[in-house]
Amino acid sequence: MDLGLRNKNVLITGSTNGLGKSIAKIMAEEGANVIISGRNETAAKQLAEEIKRTNQVQAIPITADLSKENAAESLFEQSIQAMGRLDILVNNAGIWPQAYVREMEKSEFERTIYMNLEVPYILSQLMVNHLLEREAKGKIINIVSQAAFHGSTTGHAHYAASKGGLVTFMISLAREVAKYGITVNAVAPGMMETPMVKEALSAKKEYYNNRIPIGRVAKPEEVAYAAVFLASNKADYLTGITIDATGGMLMR
Repeated sequence: MDLGLRNKNVLITGSTNGLGKSIAKIMAEEGANVIISGRNETAAKQLAEEIKRTNQVQAIPITADLSKENAAESLFEQSIQAMGRLDILVNNAGIWPQAYVREMEKSEFERTIYMNLEVPYILSQLMVNHLLEREAKGKIINIVSQAAFHGSTTGHAHYAASKGGLVTFMISLAREVAKYGITVNAVAPGMMETPMVKEALSAKKEYYNNRIPIGRVAKPEEVAYAAVFLASNKADYLTGITIDATGGMLMR
C-alpha cells in the first residue's frame, strides 16, 4: 500500500534510538526524507548513513539537546535550512524520570513538563506557522502515553501529567488548524523495549508484562507503524485522535 509519503520531509525528535529510530526507518522505507535528531551526534550520523544506504532518500543528522533553552527553535531552523521545507513533525523526544510525589524535586517536575510538553508546543507552533506561510497542508504527530489516561503508580506522576497535557494540547491545536488542512494526532504507547525504560524492564519485567492484556512489552516498530500511518495520506480525515498502541492497556 502506497502511504503517500514519498518525497515528504519529516522532522522526528529523539530519533537516534528507541521508538523515534523505528519511526525514522519506516518513514524512509516509505520514501520520506528524514531529519534524525538527538543528543548523540555519533548515533545520529550513523543512523542517517544507514538510512541513506538502504533507501533512496535524504537523511540528515542534526544534534540537539532539547532540554537547553532555544534548542527546539534552533533544531527547527536547521531542519528548514537543510530540507527547504517540512511536511510532517513527529514530537517523540521525552524523558521518563522516577520519583514519587512526596519526594519529587520541583526542578525535576519542571524539567519533565518542559521536555515532554513545552518542547512539543514550541515545535508545533513553529510547524503550524511554517505550513501557513507556505499555504501547505501538513501533519503533526505527538507521542504520548497510556499514563496520560491512567496516571502512574510507579513514581511517574510528572511524566503522566506532561503527557496528559500533551493530549489536551493536541486536541486543542487540532481544532484550531483543521480548516487549514493541518492534522494533529497522537499515539499512546504502553511499555516498549527502548533504552529509556531498559532498567525498569530489567527489574520488573514480569510486573509490566502482567499489566498488558496481550501479555508482553511492545517492540518499538510495532508502535512506530501507528505513527507512520497517521503521517500518511490514508489518515487525511483523522485529526484530534489518539491511537492506543498499548497492547490493550487502554482499550478506550
